Amino acid sequence: MSQEIPRPPRIETAELDWRDGQPVSSQFGDVYFSRDDGLAETRYVFLKQNRLPERFRALSGGHFVVAETGFGTGLNFLATWALWCEHAPAEATLHFVSVERYPLSVDDLQRALSIWPELADLVGPLANQYPPAIHGLHRLVFNGGRVHLSLYFGDALNAFRDMAFQADAWFLDGFAPACNPDLWEEQLLDAIARHSGAGTSIATFTAVGAVRRALQARGFEMRKVPGFGRKREMLAGDIPVGAARALGTEPVTVIGAGIAGALVAYQLARRGIDVTVLEQGDRPAQGASGNAQGALYIKPGVDYSPETELALHALLYAQRFYGQLGGDDTVDAPWHPTGVLLLATNDQERDRQDRLLARNDYPSSVMRPVGAANASRLAGIDLMAGGLWFPRSGWLNPPALCRRLLGHSRITIRYRSHVDRVEPTPEGERLTLRDGTVWTTSTVILAGGDQTPQWLPGGPSAYRFRPIRGQISRVSADRIATPSTVLCGTGYLCPRLQGQTTFGATFDLHETDTRVTAKGHEKNLDHLETMVAAPWSENGRPGPEAMTGRVGFRATTHDRQPVAGNVRPTCFVLTGLGSKGLAYAPLLSEWIADGVTGQPACLLQSQSQRLTLTRCRHKGS
Repeated sequence: MSQEIPRPPRIETAELDWRDGQPVSSQFGDVYFSRDDGLAETRYVFLKQNRLPERFRALSGGHFVVAETGFGTGLNFLATWALWCEHAPAEATLHFVSVERYPLSVDDLQRALSIWPELADLVGPLANQYPPAIHGLHRLVFNGGRVHLSLYFGDALNAFRDMAFQADAWFLDGFAPACNPDLWEEQLLDAIARHSGAGTSIATFTAVGAVRRALQARGFEMRKVPGFGRKREMLAGDIPVGAARALGTEPVTVIGAGIAGALVAYQLARRGIDVTVLEQGDRPAQGASGNAQGALYIKPGVDYSPETELALHALLYAQRFYGQLGGDDTVDAPWHPTGVLLLATNDQERDRQDRLLARNDYPSSVMRPVGAANASRLAGIDLMAGGLWFPRSGWLNPPALCRRLLGHSRITIRYRSHVDRVEPTPEGERLTLRDGTVWTTSTVILAGGDQTPQWLPGGPSAYRFRPIRGQISRVSADRIATPSTVLCGTGYLCPRLQGQTTFGATFDLHETDTRVTAKGHEKNLDHLETMVAAPWSENGRPGPEAMTGRVGFRATTHDRQPVAGNVRPTCFVLTGLGSKGLAYAPLLSEWIADGVTGQPACLLQSQSQRLTLTRCRHKGS
């Protein structure tokens, strides 16, 4: 039975028949795993024939990459993860790369995997992070960074053309060649060869001669071996062995202890890298990351553009990442998953949201429309309008988040370290501090927010960056109607924190005043009147004298898209996050950590090409 092709970003899910408690694909008429014992089949066909137990034990560190052509129920991934925990050293990192054209729902996945109680401890974490049915590349991280899953929902050929990784071992899975010939076509096998190198092994349950000859033509030395169970033979092979790849372990220096710097330092530290963070202030999060509350949300475009795709995948990764920190109501908790309402506060925004909903199909677990009455119920106060509800978003305490991340045992922070110059050397990078100190490092990451352009080649004038002033306001929570969830519209309004309510922020394109102003407070109060039906207590609208505030400068680019990636081989940059840094920074810092350590990339190449620094250079500079 054919399914109607969904609107983006949704992807078709698997249609299943359940026979004797086991799933069978309706699309391909084939089983997901052996009816005799699927776990035993995986261990024999893929783990044993790729010699993974002994290869995992032989690691002294570094990373190992397993890639497969069909995620299915996730059984192969869980079996590999369990084997990794049993045999691999604690300082090594497993990357599992997989694709799935018709992903299972999370309920079907859990039902299929419930057959094996011995995997229950792994099924739970996988189900908790399992992505919604959204096309594209999803990065999931487990065991405190020890295990990474790069899971692409979509066509395998498109995936392998656009992903950046080199496999140590391949699982050629995804139904028998006769049932799903697209997974065995010549172009896909070419892509597999491009992602392989000396020492890459391969195993598949099929023994079809055409598959064996095709892999031999691409450099694999193939052999037939006894199959599993009732299957007489299967194929296994290798590209002749070369030197093993090692994880880069040289210490790294990060400039900046705000959200971007703290996240990239943490992503490197949990991969076993020692990191020194240089911060010009005397504590973390003193720039734009210093507000006590910040909303985690995006504003999807009417058309599902590459920009919206990146923002959406960044949001989904951020929700998973922050969720692993835990959420509670304590003062110093970084993450508060209250949900976010993106309100349609005027005719223009209502029209925009109507067109967005007509042209796109987002899973309700990600985003769904709500009317004014429903929105008011979710917020716990009367609102002027409905809008879009993001149930898995919320708000963060950025300073608390930075402190949590920078507390990793592999991170050292040097405060009052004002960097004046960053220059390449034959050995890496040389940093000259304002006090005359010279700091040398193998690799540096520039993550100093709106200060970052001063360290780039050619200086700030060579690039189309601009800082945008933002002032937030805080007032006693008994003076205004305070929601139980985050409200975003012309401004944003957060739930109470320590008896105070935070709202804002102004968007002052041409102002450079670092002081909190009465004008800024009045702008923020005006925004509340467009969102909340009765915003003030019986004492009426508070005046600026009743409020405190804070000013920060957002680092933005000419096209409002972030900058992430190489400045040169030993220098990386992460900046230009604008007002959506809490959403973008986790995924982009993960991607930079991938690049520094030579591990599989969590961004597609078509996505990362849009983030380059070179696009921001003025012509002729």
